[in-house]
Amino acid sequence: MVALDIDGTLVDGFGVMPPEVHAAVRRVVDAGVPVVLTTGRSWLATRTIFEELGLPAGWAVSSNGAMVVTNPPFEVRHETRFDPASVVRQVAEVTPTARIAVQDGLHWRVSREFPPGELQGDVTIETIDELASRPVSRVIVRDPESTEEKFSEVVAKLGLHEVAYFIGWSAWLDIAPQGVDKAHGLQIVCGALGIDRADVLAIGDGRNDIEMLQWASRGVAVGDAAEEVRRAADAVTGTFDELGTVTELDRWFPSAEEAAS
Repeated sequence: MVALDIDGTLVDGFGVMPPEVHAAVRRVVDAGVPVVLTTGRSWLATRTIFEELGLPAGWAVSSNGAMVVTNPPFEVRHETRFDPASVVRQVAEVTPTARIAVQDGLHWRVSREFPPGELQGDVTIETIDELASRPVSRVIVRDPESTEEKFSEVVAKLGLHEVAYFIGWSAWLDIAPQGVDKAHGLQIVCGALGIDRADVLAIGDGRNDIEMLQWASRGVAVGDAAEEVRRAADAVTGTFDELGTVTELDRWFPSAEEAAS
């Protein structure tokens, strides 16, 4: 099985997938090997890449492992939820200017509007008490007016010990149930398909990929990844612009021309 992160691994910061990446993933599919998109994106944002790649009916891990689905037809196979009350209230107190979102199935409930295009699906604005009122699959904290340094200081003040969290790009914090990450989601997929983790290749570039890269038999970091991500990987490929993802996939699923050479 091949597990692939999306942003920074398959697409660039503008959401554009190089044709070489598309062709390399299709070679994996044509070889009959399951390709599992494994991402921090919600399913609705994952679906666009699933369809762009023309993946056959199969599995996907979204929301950093909190939601595992099959598609098509779409079905939620597993969703982990937790009580967000203490986290939501703590965030609102420590950083009142930040936007807070909770993922409720395929929908979002937010304290304030997020920048355009960042949340896919239905979005409802609620009070802090409403956001904290029932179990959700994750909490997102976003402060577009903050710098990365200031935002990191805020995260440190939160002292998040009872949940899993991932610091993303541009003042973005993902908070999930304790023990839930991409490896957690992939283990569910492997159990359903009867695949051993010894037969899993995983490629990613973000801090939320660390557990996945450590869990897979071969975990490969894209060259742009932060040092801690590269250290967690078994190998480091080229950068995104150098088509590092293609280099790694071609190692195991070469094109006809490469196989003949």
